Amino acid sequence: METLGSIAKVVRSKNAGALYFTLDIMFAEDREYQRVKDSGVITHELIGELYGLSSNAVDVIYYDVAYAIKITIPRDVPSGDPSDTDVYGAQQHAPLLSIEIP
Repeated sequence: METLGSIAKVVRSKNAGALYFTLDIMFAEDREYQRVKDSGVITHELIGELYGLSSNAVDVIYYDVAYAIKITIPRDVPSGDPSDTDVYGAQQHAPLLSIEIP
């Protein structure tokens, strides 16, 4: 079984304001995007489990035209907080890379 990290062209994270992260998954071709989308693996529940969140706190948006999936999750602490370990939100995508896609 292949992983999301090996199928997607880009998997990245960044801040979406001071209180949220956005996780972007982008594909080079429609075929790859449709494979992941149609697998039904990327769910609110899975993302919640990976990040220790309620599935209600997760937004998953499919952008068919761009062959992309955007996921928004809340930050544990606001960006720039003294206890923040990733001010730019650039290191939050790692749990997505090993998701297995049938």
